[in-house]
Amino acid sequence: MKLNNYNELKVTTLITGGAGFIGSNFIPYFLEKNPYVSVVNLDKLTYAGNLSNLSGIDKNDRYKFVQGDILDEELVNAIFKQYKIGSVIHFAAESHVDNSIDGPDSFVTTNINGTFTLLECARKYWLESPNNPKKAFETSRFHHISTDEVYGTLGDDGYFTETTPYAPNSPYSASKAASDFLVRSYYHTYGLNVVTSNCSNNYGPKQHDEKLIPTIIRKALSGEKIPIYGNGKNVRDWLYVLDHCKGIQTVFRAGKSGETYTIGGNNEHDNLYIAKKICSILDEVYPSQKGSYANQIAFVKDRLGHDYRYAIDATKIKKELGWKPETDFDTGLKKTVAWYSNKYRKVES
Repeated sequence: MKLNNYNELKVTTLITGGAGFIGSNFIPYFLEKNPYVSVVNLDKLTYAGNLSNLSGIDKNDRYKFVQGDILDEELVNAIFKQYKIGSVIHFAAESHVDNSIDGPDSFVTTNINGTFTLLECARKYWLESPNNPKKAFETSRFHHISTDEVYGTLGDDGYFTETTPYAPNSPYSASKAASDFLVRSYYHTYGLNVVTSNCSNNYGPKQHDEKLIPTIIRKALSGEKIPIYGNGKNVRDWLYVLDHCKGIQTVFRAGKSGETYTIGGNNEHDNLYIAKKICSILDEVYPSQKGSYANQIAFVKDRLGHDYRYAIDATKIKKELGWKPETDFDTGLKKTVAWYSNKYRKVES
């Protein structure tokens, strides 16, 4: 399905988890790019959700916030009926790997059962019967946001693609893999119009403080040790969050129904490099009397089951849909450091 005329349709889109990192960057972008679309943001506001990430947007008459749980079938059904939901972009998930190791139960319930609840509500509201959409819901779409972690780990060579076999290694990635399969099954069984995108590590404004890049900046500025797992050689492919938002919009509007698209930044760096790079930026803009911030780097016990390397081959979305990342890593990282430095220095003062 290609939604070239999407802006001409007066549609209400349900966005789940819109107060989280990626969702709160996506909603303002999505509203700006789709002036005929309204958004209902359903978020439970757990530790990962923060309404201040969306400050000012509540003045937009095309935006509505509902606090609630995607596991609440009665609430989700009521939202579909009250707002005549015509599409879903599903961000909501438990996503902190360390938390999934300590307490995997919430990851199973939210990521698997929560996705199931949303799919069922969409199926019942949009379809008369399998492969038979109701009138006015012929183009209704369910976009599932997922992660490259479902593919497991890579060695020094190779890349994840849409056909890479799933091999999740943490309770988090296993729960996301299961949710991916549920979404796939609703396309093949019921004909529900779904797309899935699996992204690499995002970075940029509004991320939770405990994630790697915010932690490095926060610890550096506070004069604390900067913790790096193991030997710091675990590699990730870094994608600037606004580039990811553009990729999501592209897949949502133009992706082929039933297909998966991997979205990556083509910026592979290990954790130690990231830490040193951030410290060098801080050395320039906020020099410390104690010397380089890099002196604060300290290696800590490695994470259980820590995947060695992730890297995405985004050829499919580039060739078929015309998307490509626009933000080079140095520029994106400097913007990111500036945003968090402003946040943490305000807290300290």
